[in-house]
Amino acid sequence: MARTFSRGPFNRWAKANADGYHNKIEPNMLDEKSIARAEGNIMNDVTAHEYTADREGSELFPTIWKPYTIMYPYERLEDLEPWLFEPGQYNGRIGVVWETCTACKLCIRICPNDCLHMSTKLRVDIMDLQDEDSEHGGLGGDLQVGGYAALPLEEVLAAHEVRNPVTAHTAPEPEYRFGEVISLSGKTATVRWNDSNKETIEYSENLLRGDEQIVSGMIDMGRCMFCGLCMEACDSTSFFMTNEYDGLSGYTREDLWFDASRTRVLISEQQEAVDEELALRAKKERAKRAKKAEKKSAKAKKAEA
Repeated sequence: MARTFSRGPFNRWAKANADGYHNKIEPNMLDEKSIARAEGNIMNDVTAHEYTADREGSELFPTIWKPYTIMYPYERLEDLEPWLFEPGQYNGRIGVVWETCTACKLCIRICPNDCLHMSTKLRVDIMDLQDEDSEHGGLGGDLQVGGYAALPLEEVLAAHEVRNPVTAHTAPEPEYRFGEVISLSGKTATVRWNDSNKETIEYSENLLRGDEQIVSGMIDMGRCMFCGLCMEACDSTSFFMTNEYDGLSGYTREDLWFDASRTRVLISEQQEAVDEELALRAKKERAKRAKKAEKKSAKAKKAEA
């Protein structure tokens, strides 16, 4: 019996095959040597094949070839057939939401292969990212002379909003520009930027507090065995095992040392976990401020007496 198509799946099949889907027209090679190896093979000339979506053939189209091999790194399954890519099914590259890290170093202590190493790095804390009108707003720190300020880069933030972690095979771009606060005057702040060593005057409302107390990770992926113990031990739910497999190789051992930019996970990619951690941090901060205010009030009453 010939295979029949309902209108919905057939329309999806026709749309997928209309634009050269999955090497339907020619191999999507990037260099001449690879093209030369693919062409001219009498037994299996890939340039002459016709492919179908989902690698399915039928009696209706018996001459259509099925692509059993994806030409990595020129092709990737999640790029060609994203509906078949199910995240959460394996432990890939370690990913960290550095904005919620508390530098407790539990991940370092639990790692059996000693592949986690920490160093100081500037970042913006999750508490400082909240708007004043939001539920947890007003609980962050203030700009201080001698401290650090962060200026959001709007173009990068806009690109992060549409970034797809499944098909993105590069590290997220830094979305803040950091500099040292030289002076504060009314509604403005003088900042000396780290990237240019130049001083500019900025409105304080446009700046965020830069945090230098946090430690930033260097991870030796050559020693990592992807056990996920760092994720289990993390008290602030900052560590995750991503589905990223691309880029986990190199020509030297130094290529396998991943700095914070290569292990970073955006807040929006783990929003639920970040919201839970934010609520806990906000609760602790409110209790801390209430206790501090109570002591101050008691001290004032005692002074009056």
